[in-house]
Amino acid sequence: MNIRRLPLETVYRCSGRRDCAEYALVLRAAGIDYFVQKEAREMTLVVAAEDAARARTELDAYARENADRPMHAERVYPQNNGWFGVFGYAAVVVFVTYLDHRNMFAQDWTLAGKAHAELIRDGQWWRAVTALTLHVDLRHLLCNVVFGGLFGLFAGQMLGSGLAWAGILAAGTMGNLLNAWIRPGAHTSVGASTAVFAALGLVAALAWKRRSYRGERKLARWAPLVGAVVLLSYLGTGGVRTDVAAHVTGFLSGAVLGAFYGRFGQRIMLAPRMQVFLGLVAVGVLAVSWSIALS
Repeated sequence: MNIRRLPLETVYRCSGRRDCAEYALVLRAAGIDYFVQKEAREMTLVVAAEDAARARTELDAYARENADRPMHAERVYPQNNGWFGVFGYAAVVVFVTYLDHRNMFAQDWTLAGKAHAELIRDGQWWRAVTALTLHVDLRHLLCNVVFGGLFGLFAGQMLGSGLAWAGILAAGTMGNLLNAWIRPGAHTSVGASTAVFAALGLVAALAWKRRSYRGERKLARWAPLVGAVVLLSYLGTGGVRTDVAAHVTGFLSGAVLGAFYGRFGQRIMLAPRMQVFLGLVAVGVLAVSWSIALS
C-alpha cells in the first residue's frame, strides 16, 4: 500500500539514520507501513494518520523495554572506500593466472582446478573455489578484473572490503556448485565471472533491501534489481564460450546473500579488525582449496 497518498503523521524524530533504522524495524515488526523522511537536520518516521496511535504505542513500549540499555552501545563503523578489496581481488586472479601459464611447480593448474561437474558432484568441492581464479587468456582475465573490480568496489563501499569479498567468494562458490548439479557431468568451466555476477547480485539485492526499509516508492525500490538483471542479460549471455548458467547461478547466489545481509540493517557494519579477519579468511579458503587441488 502506498501510504504517501493517505493523511500522514510523524511519529518519531531522530538525528541520524542509525537511530531511525532501529525504530523503523519496530514498526516493520508490528506490520505498520512507514517511510523515512528528511526534514532540515533530522530524520523522521512517517506513518498513515490512522496508524499513528498504534505506531506510538509500539515505539513507546520498545523505548521502555530498552530504557536501561546504554545509548549507542553498538558502534556503527565507517566503511572504507572499497579499493583495498579490489586490489586484493585483482592481485589474486592475476597471480594465479601467471602461475597457471608458467606451469609452476610442474603442475597443470587448469586441469587441477577447473570446475568439472561430475568431479564436483563426486566430492571435489574445492574445484568450485579454484575455478574462480583461472582464466583462459588475457582478454578473459581483463574483463573479469574490470567488471569484478567495479561490482566489488560497490560492495566494499556498502559493506566493507572484508565482508564484501568474503561474501562474493562464498556466493561465487555456491554458483559453481549449483551449476555443477544442473549441467551434464562432462561440463567444465573456468573464470571469475561466476563471482563477478555474484557481486552484481549481492549489490543489487542489498540496495533493494535498504531502499525497502527506507520506504521508498516501489519503482525506486526495484530499480537496483531491474538494472542488475539488465546488466546480467547484456554482459553475461553473449559469446560462444560463455557459461550462461554459471552466470545466472552466481547472480542468484549473490542476490540471496545480499538480501540476507540487508536484513541486518546498520548492524552489518563491522569493525575494521573484523573486516581484515574476513578478508584473510577468504584468502585462506583460496589457499586451502588450491593446496588440495595441487596435492
